[in-house]
Amino acid sequence: MALLSATADPSSLLVSPTLRRLSNGLTIIAEQMPLDAVNLSLWLRVGSAVESDAINGIAHFLEHMIFKGTADLPCGEFERRIEERGAVTNAATSQDYTKYYITTAPQDFRTLAPLQMQMVLNPRLSETDFERERPVILEEIRRAEDNPRRRTYARSMEITFERLPYRRSVLGPAAVIETLAVDHMRAFHSTWYQSQSITAVAVGNLPVEELIATVAEGVEQATAQRPRFRTPSIDQFRPLLDYDMEPPFPTVQRVIHTDPTLTQARLTLIWRVPGMVDVEDTYALDILASVLGRGRTSRLVSDLREDRKLVSSIGCSNMTLAYQGAFMVSAKLNPDHLDTVEQAIIDHIQAAMDTPVSPAELRRVQTQVANRFIFANEAPSDRAGLYGFYHTLTGNITDGLHYPSHIQRLTEVDVQQAAQAFLSAQAYGVSIIRPGS
Repeated sequence: MALLSATADPSSLLVSPTLRRLSNGLTIIAEQMPLDAVNLSLWLRVGSAVESDAINGIAHFLEHMIFKGTADLPCGEFERRIEERGAVTNAATSQDYTKYYITTAPQDFRTLAPLQMQMVLNPRLSETDFERERPVILEEIRRAEDNPRRRTYARSMEITFERLPYRRSVLGPAAVIETLAVDHMRAFHSTWYQSQSITAVAVGNLPVEELIATVAEGVEQATAQRPRFRTPSIDQFRPLLDYDMEPPFPTVQRVIHTDPTLTQARLTLIWRVPGMVDVEDTYALDILASVLGRGRTSRLVSDLREDRKLVSSIGCSNMTLAYQGAFMVSAKLNPDHLDTVEQAIIDHIQAAMDTPVSPAELRRVQTQVANRFIFANEAPSDRAGLYGFYHTLTGNITDGLHYPSHIQRLTEVDVQQAAQAFLSAQAYGVSIIRPGS
């Protein structure tokens, strides 16, 4: 198989990933690290965002079905071989991607990595397995609906996105899962699980060329054995969406729910902000989220939790999805304090717009943000996650490699201008969940 080669130009001497593109469209990113483990992560640019309402939840359902075996690997055999060598495997589905990974000892990588690729590219997808797994998915949906944190997040996403598919659950609604057929899943897999849609990241204590060769050979073997299902066209299930950003909230838009299982209210304030397609616009918002609501010394925590005791918890996040993001402030509090806390949050937002952060505050937060990023990428699995995430969502791993330097270059004016450009004290979304019937 012909290989096209390019080597990344990292901004740090701590990393030296090599990127190869195979002639079949597969991207391989490999790096040798002096830790006695190897992680292989297979990233696919397919998640719930590519689903239509008619099949919402199928990407996550398929993630489960991948582990039901292939024509050559009975159900449970892959896990047995993984466990007998002390390796680990798992998977995750999000709005924008699905990933599958294994972590093995270096001496077991050549044996186990091809099995993972066989599982992902050649799942059996039998109707019997499909029907057995459906109740498992429905139970996972029920547990999610019983979880206050996940219910709060779901309500926030519903108000954040009016049109984009991010407003829907990754798990999908039970009513849709109950009606899915195995042919829908076969069509979905045949359409989206192609070599050109996969970024394979191998990081660990083996030579780079050995990592690349093992992955390339495994994918070539798996591709040659892909099943040929007779399936309906997937076109009828594709969402008819363009992915232009939704406009900022024109006014304060408020949604109030009640939840009898809660003892405290949940308050979430939301602003629509850029996503990974506009990654340069996200860095100052990351800093601003830390200034406002990450750590005891952040403004909202110090003021509303430590000093005034108006909330039991409060935090701020800049959630960056592929096509659009959401800047969120979330708090748990006594319902009697809802109006006071909302106004206090808005006062802090206005202050960030009116006055630049101090140099000392910026330096402190820059150090925190950059170090959190660096510390979270020390193990092979962490590093593979960094490369896979950025390449899958932006097509460019240097966006990830340069993240600390992007953060360090920001000025007080940059942070203020981001607040002015993307936040507002007069227009935002509000999700309130009150205790009670």
